Amino acid sequence: MKKALLLFVVLFLSSICTLQAENSPAVSVVPGQSGTIIVHMTALKNLEGMVGVSLFNTSKGFPGKHDQAYAKQLKKITASTDMVVFENLPYGTYAVSVLHDENSNGKLDTTFLIGIPKEGIGVSNNPKIGRGAPQYKDCMFTLDTKEVELTIPMRYF
Repeated sequence: MKKALLLFVVLFLSSICTLQAENSPAVSVVPGQSGTIIVHMTALKNLEGMVGVSLFNTSKGFPGKHDQAYAKQLKKITASTDMVVFENLPYGTYAVSVLHDENSNGKLDTTFLIGIPKEGIGVSNNPKIGRGAPQYKDCMFTLDTKEVELTIPMRYF
């Protein structure tokens, strides 16, 4: 189990730095149809720093290249359970990636020797930790109603 967890962490971190994800089709837009995604983050370890929430509509850049996200929000943490709201989104398929940036330096801090995250991370659908970073296909969900609510428990290693 520890080896699998370590492998996941190393691969997750390498994906943040170097992953060139396969291209997947852009979100299918239904003309005139839009909705809201509410992301609840639970189990935040403390109220220090910021939480960054990235919304992806393709696998490109998911989960760690937040600059490639379709939309993103950064906010000061106000409680151990917090939330962000993405409004006026076209109906389609999305996935969410969350980072608890405890020291507000704008990046995921890791241990020096083996790259284990020192800060919390989470993704939509909360897939089981296996080998490698979570894949877009395992984290995606469909916005096809006026409102979708997600709950993402933060993971700290």
